[in-house]
Amino acid sequence: MRDMLEEKLARFEELERQMMDPAVVSHAGRMAAAAREHGSLAKLANKYRAFKRLSDEIAQLRQMAQSTDADEREMADSELPEAIERREAIWIDLLDLTIGGEDANRTRCVMEIRAGTGGDEAALFARNLYDMYKKYAELQNWKVELLDVSPTELGGFKEVTLALAGEGVYRALSYESGGHRVQRVPETEAKGRIHTSAATVAVLPEPEDVEVDLKPDDYRKDIFNASGPGGQHVNKTASAIRLTHYETGIVVSMQDEKSQHKNLAKAIRILKSRLYDFYQQQEHAKRADVRRSLVGSGDRSQRIRTYNFPENRVTDHRINLTLYKLDQILNGNLSPITDALIAYDRDQLRGSMAADMN
Repeated sequence: MRDMLEEKLARFEELERQMMDPAVVSHAGRMAAAAREHGSLAKLANKYRAFKRLSDEIAQLRQMAQSTDADEREMADSELPEAIERREAIWIDLLDLTIGGEDANRTRCVMEIRAGTGGDEAALFARNLYDMYKKYAELQNWKVELLDVSPTELGGFKEVTLALAGEGVYRALSYESGGHRVQRVPETEAKGRIHTSAATVAVLPEPEDVEVDLKPDDYRKDIFNASGPGGQHVNKTASAIRLTHYETGIVVSMQDEKSQHKNLAKAIRILKSRLYDFYQQQEHAKRADVRRSLVGSGDRSQRIRTYNFPENRVTDHRINLTLYKLDQILNGNLSPITDALIAYDRDQLRGSMAADMN
């Protein structure tokens, strides 16, 4: 944790220098990107600066406590307990700020919801999840932007991609990455039998432009006619975009907009998020032991939650939390689950990182 905090502080200070550089100040795009990233790091960086100052002060007081001068020893003995107490309070704040991983304080993310096994019922469940997250975002005063959607004839979604922005958005939603299972009686089921279907959710931090160096030479761009259910422009104009990243093989397709340029802009945003996530996953694999100790590991093959409609029950399998208020949760009241996950994560961090207080 200390290494991560040092990296974040170094990046924060580098951005401070950039924002005073005339070359950056004169370039509106670069300045805006630097200011946005600087703002997202400010709370954590300033808190860690205060922690370091207090650590230095405590070290000096402990040295004074060993002095041969009686006045210095008396002053150290009187000031040391308060300094340690203040540092402990800041340390708790730092733990809270870092819950959810290195990207916890990001204010923008991309969410991808895909129907899994279960056919039309799975697509309807994917739509339920989309509606749930949209309502939750509204309650949190987050901004929601629909990037891409593949609807079905029955009103479900094969997949849907949205961007969310706001304070605490990635910390809360990062715990949603994984497999979601639903148990209910489909409307088309004549005999009243309960069916099980699934959907997967992936939540990716949306990086700043400066964090992912993506050049046109890094990917192949294909332009084609849009297809599937949609507006009158479908199959009439070559507005759909497909980007294929050469190094990783990641493919992003976008046809939601009538404008080719708008589709390209959205596709690039999603590709950058997937690339950032890809490289982060590679780095995280090197620290697998630490990741396994955290709830929000982001293992998307993991079944994280079950939604049981007949019993009005939702169960989060990672912390064995069961709530009989599925109707409220689907209406956007996700806080009882996210708060419990964050609290569990906080306790795990406090135990595993206690050595950093020395």
